[in-house]
Amino acid sequence: ATLRKTGLLGEFTMSNFDRVLHTPGFADTLWTTLLYSLGGTFGSIVIGLVAALVVRRPFRGRTLVRASMLLPYVAPVVAVAFVWQVMLDPQLGIVNAWGQRFLGWDAPIPFLSQDSTALWTVIAFEAWRYFPFAFLFLLARLQAVPADLEEAARVDGATPTQRFRHILLPQLMPVIALLAVLRFIMTFNKFDDVYLLTGGTAGTEVVSVRVYQFLTARTDVGAAAAQAVVLAVVLIAFVAIYLRFFTARREA
Repeated sequence: ATLRKTGLLGEFTMSNFDRVLHTPGFADTLWTTLLYSLGGTFGSIVIGLVAALVVRRPFRGRTLVRASMLLPYVAPVVAVAFVWQVMLDPQLGIVNAWGQRFLGWDAPIPFLSQDSTALWTVIAFEAWRYFPFAFLFLLARLQAVPADLEEAARVDGATPTQRFRHILLPQLMPVIALLAVLRFIMTFNKFDDVYLLTGGTAGTEVVSVRVYQFLTARTDVGAAAAQAVVLAVVLIAFVAIYLRFFTARREA
C-alpha cells in the first residue's frame, strides 16, 4: 500500500492506455518498431536464402562454411554487440578506417549515434545476427526439392534464374511465409539487441525499450504494462492475419 501511495507502481486503470497512446513520441516509437521489424525480418530471410543457395551443392570445406554461418546466431548477444560497437566506432573502428582509406570518406561516420544511420545499422545487425535461423529452415527445404525437377528444367534449357523462380521459389514460399511471421514476432519484441547497441537513442527507440524506460527511469509500472499490452495486441493482429492467410490457402 505504501508503494502505491508513493506512486512507484502507479494506478492500474484503463486511463493508462489513454495516457500512453497520447504520450509524445509513442506513434514515432511504434513506427520505428515496425520499420525495425520489417527490415530485420526481410534482411534475415534474404541473407539466409542466399546462404542456403550457396552451400546447397557439395564443395570442399562446405561443412566448415555451414558451421561458420551459425556463429552469429549462437554467439552471446553481448559479445557480438560489443564487436559491432568496436568495429563501427568513429575513432577506433575498422569500418571507418577502411571507409576513409579505400572509399574516400571525408570524415568518420558515427553509425550508432547519428539519426540518419543508427536505425539502419541496428536493422543490419538484426538481419546479420538472425539470418542463420532462416538459413537452417530454407536449406532443409531446398535439400528436399526433388532433383528431377531441376534436371528436367535444365534439359529444357531453363536458365538458373528461371529454375529458381519457377521451381525453387514456389517450393520455398510456405517456409518463407512461416519464417516471415516468426521472425517478425521475434523482432517486434526484441529488446536486448537495440538496447546494447544504442540504448534506444538516435531514433532507435522501439516499443520494448520504451517499456523498459517507463519501468525503470520513470518507475511507472502502470504505463509500462499498458504499452506492453498494446505491443501484444499488435502481435495478435499479425498472427491472426497469418492464420487467416494459411487457412485460406489450405481451403483453396
